Amino acid sequence: MTKMKAVGLYRYLPISDPESLLDVEIPKPTPQGHDLLVRVLSISVNPVDTKVRRPKDRVETEPKILGWDVAGIVEETGPDTTLFKKGDPVFYAGSVTRPGANSEYHLVDEKIVGRKPKTLSYPEAAALPLTSLTAWEALFDRLGIPETGNENTNLLIIGAAGGVGSIAIQLAKRANLTVIGTASRPESTNWIKERGADYVINHYEEFVPQLKQIGLEHVDYILCLNRTDMHWDNMAKVIKPQGKICSIYETDEKLNLYPLFNKSVTFVWELMFTRAMFGTPDMMKQHEILNKISDLIDSNVLKTTVNEVLSPINAENARKAHAMLEEGKTIGKIVLEGF
Repeated sequence: MTKMKAVGLYRYLPISDPESLLDVEIPKPTPQGHDLLVRVLSISVNPVDTKVRRPKDRVETEPKILGWDVAGIVEETGPDTTLFKKGDPVFYAGSVTRPGANSEYHLVDEKIVGRKPKTLSYPEAAALPLTSLTAWEALFDRLGIPETGNENTNLLIIGAAGGVGSIAIQLAKRANLTVIGTASRPESTNWIKERGADYVINHYEEFVPQLKQIGLEHVDYILCLNRTDMHWDNMAKVIKPQGKICSIYETDEKLNLYPLFNKSVTFVWELMFTRAMFGTPDMMKQHEILNKISDLIDSNVLKTTVNEVLSPINAENARKAHAMLEEGKTIGKIVLEGF
């Protein structure tokens, strides 16, 4: 049995513990059905990695492999594949219900894989899939915003300097929306403005007076990328009648939907893994979205959101990336390159 390098865990520990992520060797898999076997060249780290790794009272008998953002090259194809061939450069986010991609080779269903942008390096491409899919689905599928023709329409993005926010700003500006991002530090404010946001407000202060200062009573849409429970009251106050709110940030707190009642406001969740997790009939949509993102990158309409690259892909650098994410001050994306 051929073995391959990977980064995994047996126990769920604080990231300060050197055993929280380990260098391991696992069997190299073989593609079946619609699967591609991808040679992993770069990965990026997302909050989902830290959430899955979060300390809990459980021990794995086999290494648990994390990682849901990949850029690499197709090594082998399953017998039922039609979209890709050996040697194709690809990028994708994968499925949270399958082993992650922090390994030399990785299996993924071709229906959720896109062709890598030609104009980007593998680290630059690895920064994009999960956040691009999340932002695209949130804006155009969940909130139902038209892809064009949104003059005199605005969008508030809470936590706009992170990975999803960095791409959501660009997609929203392409759709002609006026974008208000939230930040709390000068460096994140600058990052948001560089991505194209029209205005920036502070998410630790009341939204209503800040919006009034820029001439707005209400916002048409809200995309919440941070602490849904913490921002709930602010969102309920500033959303316009018949407006729509989408959040990607799960909460253990019960949300009081009643403040949305009089305004007939729509609230919706976005989880990028839903289509793959449930094998929905429209699972192929993620292949199509990633190809659109690739085209927009190569047309210079969108820019990658990578902000830091660590090399090589190993447990030490993975722990470093997790620790940076857990500080909650990350701007853009952290990428790991090369085994």
